[in-house]
Amino acid sequence: MFGLGRRKAAESGQEPPRRECGILDAYCMERPAPQQMLDIFRGEWSSKMPAGCGLSTAPGHAPLFEDDRVAWAVAQAGGVAGRRILELGPLEGGHSYMLEKAGAAEVVAVEANQRSLLKCLCIKEVFQLRHVRYLFGDCVAFMEHDAGGWDMVFASGILYHMKEPARFLRLLPRMAPRLLLWTHYFDERIVRGTPAIAHKFGPLQTGTIDGFAYEFVEQQYKEALGWSGFCGGSAETSLWLSRDSIVGYLGHLGYRRIEYGFETPDHPNGPAFALYAER
Repeated sequence: MFGLGRRKAAESGQEPPRRECGILDAYCMERPAPQQMLDIFRGEWSSKMPAGCGLSTAPGHAPLFEDDRVAWAVAQAGGVAGRRILELGPLEGGHSYMLEKAGAAEVVAVEANQRSLLKCLCIKEVFQLRHVRYLFGDCVAFMEHDAGGWDMVFASGILYHMKEPARFLRLLPRMAPRLLLWTHYFDERIVRGTPAIAHKFGPLQTGTIDGFAYEFVEQQYKEALGWSGFCGGSAETSLWLSRDSIVGYLGHLGYRRIEYGFETPDHPNGPAFALYAER
């Protein structure tokens, strides 16, 4: 049909209509190669590829395939060889990649963002990950219906994207006896004193869950929602807990060993820290 229309236009002496960018631009006519798979999402990547692999991503600044936080968590857990890990919010597969390399027997990763999931699946294929399985959907809904029995929950970069972070934390002990959590948190002095982010946060509020009182604020994503590579939460806002609320509630939930690392009160996106916890 397209060829016929072009021929008729030529016979009449008229210039055929120009085609806007559309479905045909989604085809690749080059020899198949891993780089071309990654380039499907050029301009949307947060992660840079591991050194020496010969692959690149754009903009791809975060070293999530060579992340010291993962190595630290693995060491705190006494290794993950032969263990089953539930990963919540895998983003672009960098931590899944590292956990498989560390010897995990199974990594099941739950991702709610469509484009993040597709990037994870590209990574799974590019690096031939054989012990990683990705699921598409909400991790809270998954945990509410899952039987548990995992060896470890790996939750990096997800708590501060939650609409109900306390509810999320409440579900973790039933999943596994070990937990890695990396997250931003709200600190009144730091956040209010940082003009670049202060405008995103509402007033400090309090809530109660299981008899435990906690503090939180509402955070707005604002202009970040306009980026095709957006990797935040599923709503225009999320709730950030205070550091004391996070640590205190985990203790309330029965985590007896809690180790801290990667304290970054001056992180450009807001104060952050990592913790490893065991029940």
